Amino acid sequence: MTTLELLLDTLDDSRERLLVAIEPLDDEALLEKNVVDEWSISDVLTNITAWESELVTGLMKLDQNKRPGKLMDALADPAAYDRAFTNAMQDRDLDQVFEDLQLVRIQVEDWLSEFSERDLTNPKRFRGLDGRTLRSVIAQTPYPREEKFLPAIEAFSQVWYRAHETMTDNTIPLTTIEPLIQEENNDGTN
Repeated sequence: MTTLELLLDTLDDSRERLLVAIEPLDDEALLEKNVVDEWSISDVLTNITAWESELVTGLMKLDQNKRPGKLMDALADPAAYDRAFTNAMQDRDLDQVFEDLQLVRIQVEDWLSEFSERDLTNPKRFRGLDGRTLRSVIAQTPYPREEKFLPAIEAFSQVWYRAHETMTDNTIPLTTIEPLIQEENNDGTN
């Protein structure tokens, strides 16, 4: 398996796990604050998208033989990048969050396919990476972000689903109540 294939498989596995975790959640649950620290799941998805977007920009710069300065700065101090992101990206429309999440991932995959095995694995290939391989830079960006947030999201999703399932199980269908009401009305009129 090539480095590219391994990276793409890892990206797919991580994204699939994330999407499975959030699949049962409704919009209200996705927007609920304090799921991951102070963030909602929507905020987390936006953060993942911001990091992947930064990676795409970095890959474009590398392709132009330029240093991906903002990406390297973000990797050097992820907490500072996240703080800046938090101020800039709060309260985005949920439909836009999901659209961006999907579109940016496609761009990541498209850009990765532009790089050869040598590009991905040779630490001397790109001067702008400060002696690191492109593979190691990528290994710090998309899927580790998802993996970092997944335990909290999965736990929230399970709790939410159980509570939602319990509420649904305790609901008495109207078709059960209507015959009882008709029967009581018939008893009262006879």
